[in-house]
Parts: sequence; C-alpha cells; structure tokens
Amino acid sequence: MGSHILTLNGIYVKKIACQGDYLWVDTPPMSLNTAVMTYSAVCSRDWDFPIRLIAGDDWHISDVPSGVLHFHNCLEIGLCESDSGKMDFAGTVLPFKSGDVTVVAGDVLHTTWSDPGCSSKWRYLFTDAEELLRPFFAIDKLPNTRLLSGLLNGWYGIFPAADNPNLAYCVRQMMQEMADRKLNYEISVRGLFVSFITELMRQPAQGSTGTPMGSMVIAPALTYINNHYMDNFTICDLADVCNMSQSHFRRVFHELMGIGPLEHLNRTRITKACSLLRMTDESILTIGEQVGFRSMSSFNRHFAEAMGCSPSEWRRSVGTGRSTSILKYNGWLTPPRDK
Repeated sequence: MGSHILTLNGIYVKKIACQGDYLWVDTPPMSLNTAVMTYSAVCSRDWDFPIRLIAGDDWHISDVPSGVLHFHNCLEIGLCESDSGKMDFAGTVLPFKSGDVTVVAGDVLHTTWSDPGCSSKWRYLFTDAEELLRPFFAIDKLPNTRLLSGLLNGWYGIFPAADNPNLAYCVRQMMQEMADRKLNYEISVRGLFVSFITELMRQPAQGSTGTPMGSMVIAPALTYINNHYMDNFTICDLADVCNMSQSHFRRVFHELMGIGPLEHLNRTRITKACSLLRMTDESILTIGEQVGFRSMSSFNRHFAEAMGCSPSEWRRSVGTGRSTSILKYNGWLTPPRDK
C-alpha cells in the first residue's frame, strides 16, 4: 500500500493511496514551490483502529514559525527525537528539547517551530481516546473520570523524559507496537495507553499549562463548555457545575489553564468554526451563529484574535472540502529537503 504527496484545495497533503484518507502537511509559504514530493513516512494503516502513528526520517519541523495556530479533533501525543524549539499555545510559549513528550488535547490551538538553525525530528500519535479505551471500559465508568475529562478537553503539557521515564516509555512502546503491527498489537497498544493515561493523571503541578490532577476540579466546566459552546450561558453556570463561587472559579480556572473561562469558551467556539468553515459551505454569518457568537462583529473580532485573519480570509486560504478528512491529522510543518 503506497503513499505520496499531492495537492488538495491548494494545500500539500499526504495521501494514503489505497484508502483515500488524507494527512494535511502544513508547508511554509516560501516552500510551496519547492515542496518535496518524496517524503517517506510510516503511517499506521488499520483504519478501524482509532490511533494513528506518523513517523519517518523526513518528519521534521522548520525553524521558521508559521504564525498560524492550528488544532486537531483528537488527542495528539508527540515525541521529539532531536534538537529543540518552542510550542505556542495561543500565547503561552513553552520550550521543548530532544526526548520530550508533548500532549495536546484536540481543541487546543497551537503551533510548533524549532530553534534557529535546527530542524527538530518528531514522531506523533493521534487518537480518539474514548474509542481506544472503549473495549476495556467506558470513559464514564473509569475511576477519576472527571480527571480524564480534564485531560481530553483544553489541556496540554510538555514532559521531559528524564523527569517522566514511565510516561516516555509508554509513548515509545506504543509507537513501536504501531510500527511493527505484530500479532495482537491492538491489545498491547490499548494496555500501554491505559498506563500512559494513568501516568498523566499522576503528574505534579506544571505551572500555567495546568495539571491533570489540578484540572480535575474544573473538568466539569471544560466538559460543559465542550458540549454547550453554542449556547448562551454564564460564568456563574460554569462555577455551579464545579461547586465553586464565581470568584474562586475564575481564579482556579486561570491558574490551571493560563486563560480565563470566557477566553477558553471563545477559543473553543473558534476551533469549531474552523471545522465548519473548512468542511461545509455554510455562510460565515450562519457559522458564527451556530458556534455561539451573537453578532458578526463579535465573531470576526474573536476569530482574528485567535487565527490572525478574518473567517473569510481563513476559508479562502484553506479551501473547503466536505468529502475530505484532513482535519483529523493537520498541523504538520515540514521543511523542504536541501538538494
């Protein structure tokens, strides 16, 4: 089963030839005319198994910041294999280095670039955590289910391997199992993922990114926002579901997430709007209303703050493709190979 690079709606994508599924490759503007057509990569190809491995000698990240935030509709687990750089989580910039494990929930806006003169190499896993765990147990039946909900909504972290050897081991083993695809590898990956999630839950405090254990106290609010972002509700409603006063809720939310609850709500609405802008032909006014903005001016203002351009400009830059699934695996920044 082969794979190759092609263009789709003006964007370079990696197509898994026999399956018709796509991986979006975000290439810097200056490299579009010289985009490499010979990328080699390992991509898991069991399309009924809800986890994907992306790896290979050519999966490097440029030292040129793209300036464009992106998001995924699934959990991203990254393993930096060389060099160092920065990750920008909508204004919160954190450093990474070789050996670090990164974890980014599906609704978190972010972008990544390497340090000057570097081209950091990465491997990634993308997964629907609930579907991956389902054969073992339903999410709502898990111990500390509120804690897990906090991990899957609005959360991110960077974990040095030296400080988190068990976490790094689980990630490396999952990636190896996905690459080898030996007998019953699905069972092994699911077991390793349970260990991985458990290690995340045990992490100590990590500053403004929030922590798994800390996020447990605001998990009901994160879940409520993810399920009701299109509705009109108040900070008081969010505080109530967490059994906190408004003032205490605002303080704790900001300490854990690095932003306030209203800003997080607006970012969630923007990520949902991006999906609709790309995957549907609905008008911008309709999309703004569908994701919860009460006026066009409010939608345009918050969209520009998050994405650096207007909704119409963003839609023109990425095109629309209702029949594609490239949103599932976007965000790659792959520099052209030196000739």
